[in-house]
Amino acid sequence: MPATRPLRRERAVLAGLCRDSRYRLEVEEHLQELGLLAETAGAEVVGRLIQERGAPHPATLLRRGKVEELAGLAREGGAGLAIFDEDLSPAQVRNLEATLSLRVLDRSALILDIFAARARTREARTQVELAQLRYLLPRLTRQWRHLSRQEGGIGQRGVGETQLELDRRLVRRRIARLSADLERIEKERTEQRKRRRPERRVALIGYTNAGKSTIINLMTGAGTFVEDRLFATLDPLVRRCARGGRPAFLLIDTVGFIRKLPHHLVASFRSTLEETADADLLLEVVDAGSEAVADHLRTTRDTLRDLGLADRPRLTVFNKIDRAAPPILARLRAEHPDAVFMSALEPVHADRLEKRLRAALDRTEGAALPEPTGEAVVIAAGGDAR
Repeated sequence: MPATRPLRRERAVLAGLCRDSRYRLEVEEHLQELGLLAETAGAEVVGRLIQERGAPHPATLLRRGKVEELAGLAREGGAGLAIFDEDLSPAQVRNLEATLSLRVLDRSALILDIFAARARTREARTQVELAQLRYLLPRLTRQWRHLSRQEGGIGQRGVGETQLELDRRLVRRRIARLSADLERIEKERTEQRKRRRPERRVALIGYTNAGKSTIINLMTGAGTFVEDRLFATLDPLVRRCARGGRPAFLLIDTVGFIRKLPHHLVASFRSTLEETADADLLLEVVDAGSEAVADHLRTTRDTLRDLGLADRPRLTVFNKIDRAAPPILARLRAEHPDAVFMSALEPVHADRLEKRLRAALDRTEGAALPEPTGEAVVIAAGGDAR
């Protein structure tokens, strides 16, 4: 029998817009993250382009010369897909596809595609399909063309390949049905929360791939799936932390945050995020080894503010300190003296993290506690994402 040929990964070019040259490095970091998202979706990135311009072009986002340059990059790399780090209007997508002779996705569509590929439970699949349809509704004119192609591809999973007959009336009907289904699921989740033991709850929140799931594994032995990829897990995971005969508390893993998270996803994942709102303490996990650590902190706290959770009790954990440059780590320690600093190398230090968690939980109940010392706690956990 002849050997099976491996499937060829879809090739993509990336494009970003820098409105102010002073923020060029930040835009480059955003485009690097877009590349990670594209790879998570299964693409091979073969070219990147950034345009420095004060305002986006209303018809194509990029000016004509940059659009032509992007088309050249795509031809050189054999790409059939262009992904933009900005949200595009339906008209901009149509214009760009006509000019580039490529399929065009914006950042929101790419994230929705990743969620569609990784949703496993009934709740997650319902949430993702609802978000996809809300995103699709104003774009149906363009979708009639490429949805009729049965070849699939990034940006066409889930809804894309199975709903060829949809018109706006059917989309709205499906949205109404999914909304009703999700409401029933949310009621079930609420009942589940009511039936839980009256144990204190800690919700792990933070930027995607910061290592939240690995902390759950470290503290509970849950065996949660861990992968060094963005959005490795979508569904909330609740596990009891009961170590050394001490009173148990619950650890709740939630979907990771990311900059420019599509608002359709935020709305659809309301029941998942309610697990965070119901917690006694938020454990804010930050990747100390990331070059964009400040941006990740800002995104997480902006998202918490948008969810009305900015004032909730919070303990900050800087994970992956083994990947952080010493000067950056020293600055983080100085700026966040009460934070926990952790690495994924020595699990014997898990007891020290637990003590800090219990102290923070006691503080939320008004217990008198000594002043924080600012001592760094080094934690280790297995797995690539840590």
